[in-house]
Amino acid sequence: MKSFFRLLIFATLIYAPVSGFAQFWDPFKNCVVDNNGVCVSNTLLTAMPFLRITPDARAGAMGDVGVALSPDANSLHFNPASMAFVKDNGSASLTYTPWLRNLNLDDIFLLYLSGYKKLDNLQTISAAVRYFSLGDIDFTDAQGGSLGTGRPREAEFAVSYARKLGDKFSAGLTGKYAFSNLATGFQVNGQDISTANAFAVDFGLNYRTKTNLGGYKGEWSYGLAFTNIGSKVSYIRDNIVKDFIPANFCLGTALTLDFDQYNSLTMALDINKLLVPTPIAQLMVDESGNLVENPEYDKDRNGVPDYREKALFAGIFGSFADAQGGFREEMKELAFGFGLEYWYDKQFAFRTGYYWESAEKGNRRFFTVGAGVKYNIFGINLSYLVPTSIIPNPLDNTLRFSLLFDFSLFRGPEE
Repeated sequence: MKSFFRLLIFATLIYAPVSGFAQFWDPFKNCVVDNNGVCVSNTLLTAMPFLRITPDARAGAMGDVGVALSPDANSLHFNPASMAFVKDNGSASLTYTPWLRNLNLDDIFLLYLSGYKKLDNLQTISAAVRYFSLGDIDFTDAQGGSLGTGRPREAEFAVSYARKLGDKFSAGLTGKYAFSNLATGFQVNGQDISTANAFAVDFGLNYRTKTNLGGYKGEWSYGLAFTNIGSKVSYIRDNIVKDFIPANFCLGTALTLDFDQYNSLTMALDINKLLVPTPIAQLMVDESGNLVENPEYDKDRNGVPDYREKALFAGIFGSFADAQGGFREEMKELAFGFGLEYWYDKQFAFRTGYYWESAEKGNRRFFTVGAGVKYNIFGINLSYLVPTSIIPNPLDNTLRFSLLFDFSLFRGPEE
């Protein structure tokens, strides 16, 4: 059973970016439907989806928000610009995330190591390593004969620079390299599988200003980030057609209110949009109710869906207006995260959040809860995910944790 689930994961990661649709487009219902005429998910598909996994327990307990939160060592994943506003001289964090623990798979996990160093009052450099292990998979041929054991794994290496452009405004840029080795050296359907490699950049902006709301002092923060803007990849050797990695646009805000010297509350909202082409159904319903070929699927008749053949920036810019369902479907491609964080005496934190995605675009919906403790220069954060949709989440009922170490023993630059 464990091998079956591992193979299922492998097949999904290998074929998700290249699969066609068993469903078809119904222009009268303005959605992709199944054989019963019921609207079904038309999820945006990418290679290397692990790049979009929230890596730390703090954000994981707040509905996966982070683009405008007060920065820590893990903020690099969400918005490199926020790193310019870090307070400590330097910090590091290590996060361990079990994967598919509900299926009793104990060798699938995500590790995230990140850290930063403040150069002066204006500049901060950061770095992060992400490692995703998918355990061991026993490959067999059509007759059940053993082909050997594979060890699928993926990784990302990122280096970032952030700078204040004023007292309230900052910008940041991250360069990264990622690889996805799912079955290198094996053959699937007669095709040699190779390691997918990608180079990408993240760019972010962050604006922070002091505020006074309801008589309480606080801070408003606004964040904007473009992440994973990078080369297309393929898992098949010598394959001309390549697939998009999960380029993403995020816009968010966070409000922190200090009720007194001991109690503070942060409210945060993130809105995400994948910057990849919307899949086009191969078949559609005509005016007579018959299934016919969709003229938008393969205009050049080369056997490859046109949306997969788009160039990088054509796919990114076109992603705002390429859905078959028009503006209505484009709006469904927005995903929302909302989070709350309460601190007592700057030592004890309690967090909760909710993540929402349209039923026609993946239907990921879940509550999150968590807590954090900070003592002297050490900190630990915990998070727990509670699903609210029928779509299973790999983190269902899973506890993950982050360890943080602040190098505040060393005096940072004076403000």
